[in-house]
Amino acid sequence: MATDDGDRYRPAQVEERWQAEWERRGTNLFTAVELGSPERPYYNLMMFPYPSAEGLHVGNIYAFTGADVHGRFQRLTGRDVFEPMGFDAFGIHSENFALKVGVHPMDLIPRNVANFTRQLRRMGGMFDWNHAVDTTSPEYYRWTQWIFLQLFKAGLAERKEAPVNWCPSCKTVLANEQVVGGLCERCDTPVEQRRIAQWFFRISDYAERLLSNLDTLDWSETTKKAQQNWIGRSEGANLRFPIPDLDDSAFLEVFTTRPDTVFGATYMVLAPEHPLVDRVTAPDRRAEVEEYRERVARLDLVARKKVDKSKTGVFTGGHCENPATGERIPIWIADYVLMEYGTGAVMAVPAHDERDFEFASAFELPVRRVVAQEGEDPGAPVDETYTGDGRAVNSGTFDGLGTHEAKRAIVAWLAERGLGTLRVHYRLHDWCISRQRYWGPPIPIVYCEACGAVPVPEDELPVVLPRVQDFKPDDSGVSPLARVEAWYRITCPECGGEARRETDVSDTFLDSAWYFLRYPSARREDVPFDPELVRKWLPVDCYIGGNEHAVLHLLYARFITMALKDIGHLHFEEPFARFRAHGLIIRDGAKMSKSKGNVIVPDPIIEEHGADAFRLYLMFLGPFEEGGDYRDQGIQGPFGFLKRLWETVIPLDGLRDGSPDPVVERKLHQTIAQLTVQLSELQYNTCIAALMEYLNAVRAGGRTPARAEVEPLVVMVAPFCPHLAEELWSRLGHGASVFEGASWPSFDPEKAREDTVELAIQVNGKVRGTIALARGTSEEEALALARKEPNVARYLEDVELHRVVYVPDRLLNLVVR
Repeated sequence: MATDDGDRYRPAQVEERWQAEWERRGTNLFTAVELGSPERPYYNLMMFPYPSAEGLHVGNIYAFTGADVHGRFQRLTGRDVFEPMGFDAFGIHSENFALKVGVHPMDLIPRNVANFTRQLRRMGGMFDWNHAVDTTSPEYYRWTQWIFLQLFKAGLAERKEAPVNWCPSCKTVLANEQVVGGLCERCDTPVEQRRIAQWFFRISDYAERLLSNLDTLDWSETTKKAQQNWIGRSEGANLRFPIPDLDDSAFLEVFTTRPDTVFGATYMVLAPEHPLVDRVTAPDRRAEVEEYRERVARLDLVARKKVDKSKTGVFTGGHCENPATGERIPIWIADYVLMEYGTGAVMAVPAHDERDFEFASAFELPVRRVVAQEGEDPGAPVDETYTGDGRAVNSGTFDGLGTHEAKRAIVAWLAERGLGTLRVHYRLHDWCISRQRYWGPPIPIVYCEACGAVPVPEDELPVVLPRVQDFKPDDSGVSPLARVEAWYRITCPECGGEARRETDVSDTFLDSAWYFLRYPSARREDVPFDPELVRKWLPVDCYIGGNEHAVLHLLYARFITMALKDIGHLHFEEPFARFRAHGLIIRDGAKMSKSKGNVIVPDPIIEEHGADAFRLYLMFLGPFEEGGDYRDQGIQGPFGFLKRLWETVIPLDGLRDGSPDPVVERKLHQTIAQLTVQLSELQYNTCIAALMEYLNAVRAGGRTPARAEVEPLVVMVAPFCPHLAEELWSRLGHGASVFEGASWPSFDPEKAREDTVELAIQVNGKVRGTIALARGTSEEEALALARKEPNVARYLEDVELHRVVYVPDRLLNLVVR
């Protein structure tokens, strides 16, 4: 099977040729006609990259290759696969990189996008570059702003003041997930808390739909669980604690999942920001309360939520009434209660809540047991908290009831007096989309003293982000756009009076919450998404991306889709029928990242070994959804496989005509059967192992392969190694692309069956050995062979064979006594 040196495998030449051919033929591109009339549409989507650094690294290529392999396989099975690509190029990552290198993002990001595009083309992705998007393009963010206006008009966008995490170094708001140990995850600066008026989307209105719809989605259980936890549904009750010292109508409202413990509430704790703090604070306590509130205001929200920190708080001097006992209980404020969670007030039951118990112990507050375990003395001192179920004690007429019965009964009793109602509570909070940075789409709102917040008319979109030379944020907490008076001073669209533009930009998560809707209509300038194209292509058939976006990005994309459906713009409410998260590439024992200094730039590897070998190696590292350990020399095995495949097909006179060898044919049908199932399930590493085994069978003993043995192998290799497959397919005499002229090979289950089977031999129901025998062997022959198996024979010595149970090709059980 040796080839002339002039015809040896040269990946760089092969890949350059076929990338040029794809471009010339439009192999991966949809025309407007083709996009509008697919016979079997399949939308294959991968999370688009944000070009904030100088180029893609190996971890990025791993993710895109895995998605591309899936798309190419679907195309070979006869699907019309739409596989677009774009760039999530707005946001703090891109802006910070521009600040770091000292280049304006309007100059830097286009260069990065061009470099990313070059790398993505070089890796051989089946991307439809005719329908690429760039979120920083006014032609794109015009429609991002349009989506904001749709939600604003529907009452789903509102401006309100809220506490936020503020990084004084990055000069911006941080999500809770971006605060680690009280420090900004990007720069390790201590984070502060501020209250800022910002724009929010009312995603909390959709909490129940976002939760219940998860049951209908083909997503991994870990991803669904992450979303369930983030939405955080809990059933309980709202209870009212009267404040008679103020007036008869004043009360504190709390949400609790354990209304059965209300008889044990011995004090009340409010968030320092609670609006009733000023009213309940006694004059002699005011100075200490104010000093504490100022101290808490300097903490970040994450630090306030920490469970293992020491408890701090201040007594206000005020009291409220326990609605169950009628007792006056003290009202405290403490940093662990947050205004944004629940009602901003907590009924403290120290006997049955660990946090309350620690607080009560620190400030010598009373502890009363109201739930007892079996045999427990209701009057015994409480040395530690008990948070489980039990029977009600010290709870008046409700004593003796089980926890679940007590919940219902106590809430019903309080409801009769207007002091309690059953409630469902969600952890999910409204989505803050305001960012006090420069690099993002301006929020399309105008402020007028006479008219209030006025939406920019749709025919005036986009509100173009101006070029601002000094775009670095400052300590003021307002966007750099607020320093550009010539831009923000305008006339009101409604009354014509003086007005001011909103100077915040929108969260980059909004850019990525709808990009999949734009792809099919990327060339349309008159609509954000063509309704007919949407009906043909969406929802997305398969979405592949990183686990780091398993919560927020997916949640926001689902919310935007639901909202647009409710408003009347879409016919579906779940955007991604199937989602799979890829694993991570590990190098030197750690996740590949720039901060750890273990990033590998793929370009030199591709130049040396070719994109096909690199793709094959990455997919061979381990299960795609788990990732693998990258080793520099590991690519040699996959490269050697491709070299042997090349030498098997070329020169063509090394192939014979005629039928395949029966043994090789069986291996072929087994391989096709395995790949047909496992490629659909993204089990790429085992597919590649099967391809390698099959090639070994084809080449075994220096035999001359049949053309019918090799052609199906070329097709099966094509999703992983498209350039090599194209070249071999062409050399085999086919004029069209392998992705247009070939079909995924079919298999015959009968031909895939092995002639021999492993038969388990049991003695009195316990396996004592196995034997290999021909399929369909008779009971008499199987028994004779079993008696010759040494370990089985040992158990048949000095016993009587009473009965034989034979399941052909599977089991032989010998019953002895």
